[in-house]
Amino acid sequence: MFHQIPTARPATPLLDQIDTPQDLRTLSRSQLPQLARELRAFLLYSVGQTGGHFGAGLGVIELTIALHYLLQTPDEDLVWDVGHQSYPHKILTGRREQMLSMRQKDGLSPFPKRSESPFDTFGTGHSSTSISAALGMALAQRLQGHDRHTVAVIGDGAMTAGMAFEALHHAAHTGANLLVVLNDNDMSISRNEGGLASYLARNLKDNSDSPVTAELFKALELSYTGPVDGHNFSLLLPALEQALAQKGPRLLHVITRKGKGFAPAEADPVGYHALTKLEPPSKTPSAATPKRPKYCNVFGRWLCDRAAVDNRLIGITPAMREGSDLVAFSEQFPERYFDVAIAEQHAATLAAGFACRGMKPVLAIYSTFLQRAYDQVVHDIATQRLDVLLAVDRAGLVGEDGATHAGCFDLAFLRCLPDMVLMTPADEAELETMLTLGYEHAGPAAVRYPRGSAALPRAGQQTPLVLGKSRTLRQGQQVALLNFGPLLDAAQQVAEANDYTLVDMRFVKPLDENVIKQMAASHELLVTLEDHAVQGGAGSAVVEYLQSAGLTTPVLMLGIPDRWIAHASRSEQLAECGLDAAGIEASIRQRLGY
Repeated sequence: MFHQIPTARPATPLLDQIDTPQDLRTLSRSQLPQLARELRAFLLYSVGQTGGHFGAGLGVIELTIALHYLLQTPDEDLVWDVGHQSYPHKILTGRREQMLSMRQKDGLSPFPKRSESPFDTFGTGHSSTSISAALGMALAQRLQGHDRHTVAVIGDGAMTAGMAFEALHHAAHTGANLLVVLNDNDMSISRNEGGLASYLARNLKDNSDSPVTAELFKALELSYTGPVDGHNFSLLLPALEQALAQKGPRLLHVITRKGKGFAPAEADPVGYHALTKLEPPSKTPSAATPKRPKYCNVFGRWLCDRAAVDNRLIGITPAMREGSDLVAFSEQFPERYFDVAIAEQHAATLAAGFACRGMKPVLAIYSTFLQRAYDQVVHDIATQRLDVLLAVDRAGLVGEDGATHAGCFDLAFLRCLPDMVLMTPADEAELETMLTLGYEHAGPAAVRYPRGSAALPRAGQQTPLVLGKSRTLRQGQQVALLNFGPLLDAAQQVAEANDYTLVDMRFVKPLDENVIKQMAASHELLVTLEDHAVQGGAGSAVVEYLQSAGLTTPVLMLGIPDRWIAHASRSEQLAECGLDAAGIEASIRQRLGY
């Protein structure tokens, strides 16, 4: 058992011999416990150096070794759900020496990525996709005449999503050679919620022979084995061998402990889901700089304040209590807090149902996860003009988690919905006032805000927030910068350095058409700025208005270009997209011809 994260690279003589799973298969079974100890030590060290997902990987050390030991990867397909637990897999599949580049620009991805390794059979990032993908692979193997194993590893948290059960339901009728390993650790990112979590936990507590769980999966026409201790090779390897020897769709139930082998993570699996990298102690003490609240903290504070004065408010999250900062709300207003588990579609329609009965639901959801609930937002909320507030967290570029977690498309897919109000706060004060306006608005409304620390409000420049109205922060010459959201600081630097006009647009829908018309008439160039894909975003909305009004003032649309932006720090990503002050200024000068 480890009690602290090693700051020096540990000695790992056995692990150092493993460059591929083929090397792993040359070991005797008696050597595997030592390999697990060394792999756990190296994982602790490497994540301490880089930061990243932590507890889930510690929990699947033995399972990862066992799967690669028995499967002929990469010829046989191994699919990891979500990918939070894939670091040990990466270490054993030729990427051990690259682990210190994890999550850094041009370094290893924090999730399985097909372009990174042939052992990463399916790219992940969103939850509950593994069974569907693995089933497709298994059926393809059969059609291609191969008799090979296909294995999906899915957590009990990910199993709460409807998509997982859709895939299980289909698998039963295909006869595919598919093994689903249910990695049951009673956790996802937060503590698991819902009937399935209670069902599995009750089964393990009350009946070690697990007939209840067996009945559940047998009802889906799956062969069921388990539960088995996922940290004991003498039990795990025979159980896996038995499961692999069978044919058709089947499920092996494995019990693991998130954070296994690291005492603080075992005691606090939520807090140690991910880890920030260890920083060396400063040699020269300096005065501590007070931390700015994150945008999600501002939202969490607003939610509690509003709930205290309005008992109609309902808070809903699809398993992101900590990430979206609903912790205080869940504790202060438990009867009005609903964590629906990993079920984004249900979350949206649940909010619609609350609205139908006069309640005021607030759905806190990451932009990238809102994509999964889009049909429900369209059909169940927007078409019925229901009074639902979408608090769209992690909008725009998100840094080290990369393309799978970036929220680059929400403006495009929300602004096309009739009657939808869509707001983009630039700082802490605007987020609070926009949440209030959206909450009080009669109909669907969305407020999108980025990951990270909230910008300071601009002293002396606060104006009342009126639906569809912008604020002009600076009157200048030649170029008008129309900013939507968190790029305002960079835009202000450029405006002041070049005597440009700066407008904080605030609303993507409804647009402040009067201000756009005025700026078009008095400037040579309009520049739209957004932390969102250029295609279909706020800049597109401005161009659409100008075209409809018959105005021909040139527009330079700056945003996220038409490509996937790889993991790096958020500041590096913004610079890569030309959305820092230097990049914005360079683009404008190039457009103006100097």
